[in-house]
Amino acid sequence: MTDMTSDPRSARRAFQELLHAQRVWDVDLPAFDAAAAPRTPLPLFHAWFAQAVAARQAEPHTMTLATVDGEGHPDVRTLMLHDADDRGWHFATHSTSAKGRQLTAHPHAALGFYWPALGRQVRVRGPVTACTPDESRADLHVRSTGALASALVGRQSEVLGSCEELERASDAAWDRARAEPEADVASWTRYVVEPREVEFFQGDARRQHVRLRYRRDGGEWTRELLWP
Repeated sequence: MTDMTSDPRSARRAFQELLHAQRVWDVDLPAFDAAAAPRTPLPLFHAWFAQAVAARQAEPHTMTLATVDGEGHPDVRTLMLHDADDRGWHFATHSTSAKGRQLTAHPHAALGFYWPALGRQVRVRGPVTACTPDESRADLHVRSTGALASALVGRQSEVLGSCEELERASDAAWDRARAEPEADVASWTRYVVEPREVEFFQGDARRQHVRLRYRRDGGEWTRELLWP
């Protein structure tokens, strides 16, 4: 048997065969009547999120966050949604992390949710605002002990010397989080993406996907269908 690691052409063919064998939406997809959608995007997002949970979508509260760095180059990562309300879509991180620094320099972002159990995506774009220190502290302390310990470790996105160094810092942070559940982390910041555009995408087996975009102009929302 050929060792694919020593034969780049075989490794590439194996990867392509594996890639092309994958299927999307191997489930019955729900219909989406865009004409019956609410006038504003938030109620629809809440409804779709609840339906994703009911469909047993794994980790429906995770999302991608896209930002740009100081040179205008895009960056993306996956993190958790902390809330979605009339102000916008909320998440939190260290202000000293890569994404925190990027948001300070360029306070605009895009979010992406993907719920393959229903063939659905939601995209959110808009300016980003840092919440108050009190809101950020409350956000941190409502979470688990592990989340507090992770925040206490800090140094997110910095170069790590060794796994042993992380283990020592993490153990110390866990001890402190258990002993001081109200411990403060000055860099922990809650952010909110204030939506200017929100798009809802419903996949269709025949590729007649439904895309409904909400655009906000001032205080009013405009709804429009997009070609798939």
